[in-house]
Amino acid sequence: MKTGITGGIGSGKSYVCQLLKARGIEVYDCDQAAKRIIRTSEDVRRQLLQLIGSLEKADIARFLLESEANAKKIDAIVHPAVFRDFEESGYQWMESAILYESGINCLVDRVIVVTAPEEVRIQRIMQRDGITREKALQWMQRQWPQEELRRRADYEIVNDGHADLNAQLDQLFNEI
Repeated sequence: MKTGITGGIGSGKSYVCQLLKARGIEVYDCDQAAKRIIRTSEDVRRQLLQLIGSLEKADIARFLLESEANAKKIDAIVHPAVFRDFEESGYQWMESAILYESGINCLVDRVIVVTAPEEVRIQRIMQRDGITREKALQWMQRQWPQEELRRRADYEIVNDGHADLNAQLDQLFNEI
C-alpha cells in the first residue's frame, strides 16, 4: 500500500515525515525530487529554459506566481518527471504539498493530511523562508484550501504546536 502525505505550506508535513523516518519509514519528498530533477534532467531544463528564459530559482518562482496559466505550464513540465521518478524509486510513502492539485494522488492508495491553524502556518512560512506575510499568503493561496484536503484525505494529523504528534502517529499505525 502506497501512502501519500499532504497538507498546505507551513502545515508541518516535513516535520511529520522526520518523525516517520525516526520510525524507520523512508518518505519520498516530491519538492526535493522536483528541485533535483530541475537541476539534473537535461530535458526538463531545456523545456523550462524555453518557457521562462532562465533556470534561476527566483525567476522560476516569479514566473510561477505571475499567473495560474504560468503555473500550469511549469507543472506540465515538472510533474510528469516527478511521477516517473516516484514510480521508479521503490518508495511506499510520499510527501507532496500539491498531491491532489498535481494528480500524483493517483499513485497512492491512502492519504494522510497534516493540518495546522492558518495563523500558525503563516508564521511558520514567514520564519522558515524569511518572507513577508503577504508573500506567505500568496503561496498559501496557490494551494487548495486545507478544508478540501481534510475532506479528501483518509487520515488527519493535527500539527498545531500543541497536539502530540507521536500519539497521533501511534493511533494512525494502529488503524492502518
